[in-house]
Amino acid sequence: MVPRLLSQRLAPYLAARIRENQRLLSSSVSALQEASSLLTSPAQSPSPHTDTIHMTDNCIRRMKELQEPMEEKMLRLSVETGGCSGFQYVFNLDDQTNPDDRVCEKEGVKLVVDNISYDFVKGATVDYVEELIRCAFVVTTNPSAVGGCSCKSSFMVKQ
Repeated sequence: MVPRLLSQRLAPYLAARIRENQRLLSSSVSALQEASSLLTSPAQSPSPHTDTIHMTDNCIRRMKELQEPMEEKMLRLSVETGGCSGFQYVFNLDDQTNPDDRVCEKEGVKLVVDNISYDFVKGATVDYVEELIRCAFVVTTNPSAVGGCSCKSSFMVKQ
């Protein structure tokens, strides 16, 4: 009997995880589309305060440091499949918005989130942390997440 390589043993597990993550993403997108079609009047829409993405003072301070005097950068938050908990947060600096973006602004600092990712992070709080091992933007609280890893870069969504 020939011993199987580690990659051969892990391939079915990883393929199943990827399929499950894709299923979750597609079901969230269809649920978002259904919810938006059911909203017919502003009285039925959720409170904008609970759905907005919050930025801490540290986040705002760091973004102001990163912005050059003549160039306005925005912090882009997106969600991708992957990470040790199923989904991961991705932060980038961007200088333009897309038609499907949502923009949250506080003290002149803009946080940009695409529509699909927004469903996973609405009501979340973004912070900037400085630790011994890294300095990074992180999502400190997320009402759409039920768990995650200790690095705060990946999470599991509520079913």
